[in-house]
Amino acid sequence: MTTLTDRYVCAAARTLPETQRAEFGRELRERIGDVIDAHVERGAAPADAEHAALVELGDPLQLASSYIDRPLQLIGPKYFLTWWRLLKLLLAIVVPIAAVGVLLGQLISGAAVGEMIGTTIGTALSVGVHLCFWVTLVFAVLERSPGTSVPVTTWTPDQLPQPRDDARAGRLGDLIGSVVFLTLFAVAIVWQQFGIVWIDGERQPIPVLDPALWSFWLPYFIGLLALEIVFAVVIYLRGWTWTMASLNVLLNVAFTVPALWLFLSGQLFAPEFVEAIDWPWGDASGITVTVIVFVVVGVAVWDIIDGFVKAARNRGGSALGGY
Repeated sequence: MTTLTDRYVCAAARTLPETQRAEFGRELRERIGDVIDAHVERGAAPADAEHAALVELGDPLQLASSYIDRPLQLIGPKYFLTWWRLLKLLLAIVVPIAAVGVLLGQLISGAAVGEMIGTTIGTALSVGVHLCFWVTLVFAVLERSPGTSVPVTTWTPDQLPQPRDDARAGRLGDLIGSVVFLTLFAVAIVWQQFGIVWIDGERQPIPVLDPALWSFWLPYFIGLLALEIVFAVVIYLRGWTWTMASLNVLLNVAFTVPALWLFLSGQLFAPEFVEAIDWPWGDASGITVTVIVFVVVGVAVWDIIDGFVKAARNRGGSALGGY
């Protein structure tokens, strides 16, 4: 269980440069301890004394900015923290909703994939820019309007966030990358069936993979990709363990072995696709097959080794360990 002091120190220290966090954390803990002792000497209970001490110190972001002499202001200092917290909240809520709404509209209208992606990204950027501009403009006007007063929320220790799990935060990038790649891979398997190769420039679309594989193997691979996404989410939530590294081996084998068998036995690609690319390519075909096999096996082996390395390094460190 983390105490209010732990949460306060973590909230304040994480806004500082990494080289200053340890020293700042030690000094802040000593300062908090002195204030708590003073309240206890006056007869306060330890828990009440800790709460009162943090109220006395004030907003941890404000305290951290004064420590490194970095004024918290964009237009003016009066409403800076209110502006900053409101802007982050709006960006986190409004931008995703706008993007999803536009994407659904594009899907319903039957827009092309490229148009959907471009319109969605463009809308998200436009909404984000407008939010930043108009919210900042409103606060700038308020800051400079004589006699105008906007209620500013008084900071209390109850607003302290729980310490961030740095290990999980580090895994977020892996999760996003895995989900995006696996989803695009699954979409590509389905999309290629509608034909992405043209014969003699006559725009006669032909599939890349043999349509006969839809009887089992292509649904099998798409199912494995879905399992990989679930696996990536579990890794994000729980981290790498020896069990998860072993499951990673099974997933790699379950995908790589059938894929290579289908490729080497000539069952993977559609006959018309093979004819369109003039396969085999004479003497170069043997070298090409060898390179493809080594690359596929190498990627699988690397992923397996990486899983066991991460499991070995996973020590479950505390987010408060440096403070």
